[in-house]
Amino acid sequence: MLEGTIVKALSGFYYVKDGEKQIQCRARGVFRKRGVSPLVGDHVSYEAKKPTDGYILSIKERKNALKRPPIANIDQAILVFSVAEPAFDSHLLDRFLVQMEAYHIEPLICLTKWDLLTHEEAESFHDRLTTYAKIGYPILVTSSLKKEGIAMLKEHMENRISVITGQSGVGKSSLLNSLDQSLNIDTQAISQSLGRGKHTTRHVELLPIALNGYVADTPGFSSLELPDMTLADLERCFPEFNDYRESCRFRGCTHLAEPDCKVKEALAEGRIDQGRYKHYQLFFQEISQRKKY
Repeated sequence: MLEGTIVKALSGFYYVKDGEKQIQCRARGVFRKRGVSPLVGDHVSYEAKKPTDGYILSIKERKNALKRPPIANIDQAILVFSVAEPAFDSHLLDRFLVQMEAYHIEPLICLTKWDLLTHEEAESFHDRLTTYAKIGYPILVTSSLKKEGIAMLKEHMENRISVITGQSGVGKSSLLNSLDQSLNIDTQAISQSLGRGKHTTRHVELLPIALNGYVADTPGFSSLELPDMTLADLERCFPEFNDYRESCRFRGCTHLAEPDCKVKEALAEGRIDQGRYKHYQLFFQEISQRKKY
């Protein structure tokens, strides 16, 4: 039985990479009956009666999978956010980080357009990044224009399958082109009237990059729905709570209204970031409202 990895999905076709060859495949109807859709990144078995066309027969067990972007078997997620044009959005970044924590995918925070900041603005921004660095999230600052941080980012991508995603217009395509100019990914300017970028990527595709690495270029978007999760799941997606939750007075403490909450004590003493905690409250309310319907 032939085996390979789906490297692109487009218009109902799945392009399976098997060694040096790539086969255009359709999925058997049995997948629709089971409510299962093949994803980019899936390891599959297939049959091909023609040299370039075939059918996917089965999907191997996934180690993880995302719905948006629709991709499976990811080693790391590169979360791309700009420091300007559009402005840095910590609320959206925290949504992405919750999603990565929920699916046990290692995140890398990658900040673009660093060249647009003055020296004073850059110093101030470094202070904002301290919050994430203390939690343990790796951070890279880059400039596609000045080629800053590009070599270090490529090192992070060697021998790994990475998904690169983030808010529209932050420079994901420019970043990929800086990593490998042969990719020649289409880029468009920021819409000044809307303050956000236009979508330049229309499908999910695994692109070869770095040393034995692949990256998934994905459609940009400006909002992200929280995954299907319980309130307890959400609480565990904030790593800065780890040192305090076991000392809370009540088991299953939500860290909102309960007395003798060690997370809230740490918050009051400045050991937990106020902005991150505010986002936790907002996400908690969002999931609570979802559960009512």
